[in-house]
Amino acid sequence: MLADRLEAITAATGTTLVALEWGPPSGVVVVHWYRNLLADAPVAQIGLLLVAHEARRRGIGRLLIKAAAQAARVAGCGELEILVHGQHPELAQFCAATGFEALGTSFRRKLRKT
Repeated sequence: MLADRLEAITAATGTTLVALEWGPPSGVVVVHWYRNLLADAPVAQIGLLLVAHEARRRGIGRLLIKAAAQAARVAGCGELEILVHGQHPELAQFCAATGFEALGTSFRRKLRKT
């Protein structure tokens, strides 16, 4: 059940953020954080970023990324990454436009200025 999955993400090391206007949700982002041996601070990973087709090109994706980055900073993360599965040139363009750098099959950006 979807509600159980959302609760499980929030109870672990992550969060789900939903963009709401009038009617059904306009977008959703699911972000979780993890530690690895290559970074001093946890890395936040966006596992899902969806914006309703009719709500695209209105800044909702950018707002969801901004909110996910803020949640990750509060959790002590140093970087935010988005995994890209398959060929999605529009997602690659979006990532570049929002400050991410390509890194293999993912895009990553720093959360704090160094």
